[in-house]
Amino acid sequence: MRIIFVFLTTLLVSGVISLPTQAGDRPIALAAADGQPAPADAQPAAPDTPATPMTKQARLDKLFSELKRERNEKAAERIASNIWNEWFQSGSASIDLMMQWSQKAMNEQKFDVALDFLDQVVTLQPSYAEGWNRRATVHFMMKNYGKSMADIDRTLQLEPRHFGALSGLAQIMAETGHKQSALEAWQKVLAIYPMMRSAQNQVATLSEELAGEGI
Repeated sequence: MRIIFVFLTTLLVSGVISLPTQAGDRPIALAAADGQPAPADAQPAAPDTPATPMTKQARLDKLFSELKRERNEKAAERIASNIWNEWFQSGSASIDLMMQWSQKAMNEQKFDVALDFLDQVVTLQPSYAEGWNRRATVHFMMKNYGKSMADIDRTLQLEPRHFGALSGLAQIMAETGHKQSALEAWQKVLAIYPMMRSAQNQVATLSEELAGEGI
C-alpha cells in the first residue's frame, strides 16, 4: 500500500600516461612507479572496462541502505519514491498495462474490476511483489481485511522490506482493535524507513494509548 512520497558512478582511471612528441615520433612514457623510465616500446594502458549495470536487487539494496541512514525527511522521501519506482517495474508490458488498468479502476472505486485485473497479475507473475501489494490495497479498501492480510503476507515473503505493505498491516491491526500488533508493525516500518513521518506519529500515539491502558 503506497504512502504518498542520481545514480552517480565514480570512474577511477589508472595506468601509464603518455605524452606525444613531434609528429611521427613515438610517445615518451612518463616515469614508472619505481622512478625508472618506462621502455620506449611499452604498450599503452588498456581502456577501462565499462561498469556492469546494477541489477534491480542491487539497486534496491543500495536505496534501502541510503533510506536507513538518511535523516533529512525530504531526502528520505525522494529515496522512498525511487524504491517505489523499482517496485513498480514488473519487466512485462502486459503486466504493467493491467496494473495501470487496476489503478484506474481503483480511482473510480470499481473495486471488483480492479480485482479482476490483479487476479490475472498475480496468476501470470506470482513473483511480482507489487501485484500482491496492490491487490492487498483493494481488499483493504473493500474492508476485506482477512484477504488483505493474506496478500500482505505474500508481499512480505517476496520483499520483507516493503514498508508500504507493513504500513497496511499496521492500519488493519489498528482498525480491528489490535493496538499492540499495530505498534509492532509501525516499529518495523521505522526500522526500514526511519524518517517516515506517519509511522513516527503512529508509534508515538499508540505508545501513549497503550501506556495509558496499562495504568
